[in-house]
Amino acid sequence: MKLPVLSGREVVKAFEKTGWEVSRQKGSHIILTREGHIATLSVPNHKEVAKGTLRKLVNQAGL
Repeated sequence: MKLPVLSGREVVKAFEKTGWEVSRQKGSHIILTREGHIATLSVPNHKEVAKGTLRKLVNQAGL
């Protein structure tokens, strides 16, 4: 799967469209939660999120 280069904020917006909500922010990481999911997503608030990190977040979200 070819992944685009996105910033941390763009990644958060994409996950919000699929039902994830910003729970809190600690340092440079934004924590997302979703009702019915045990896992949380920790998105780095960087200019560019590494492709491997983005791929792992997508897998953790079950997308």
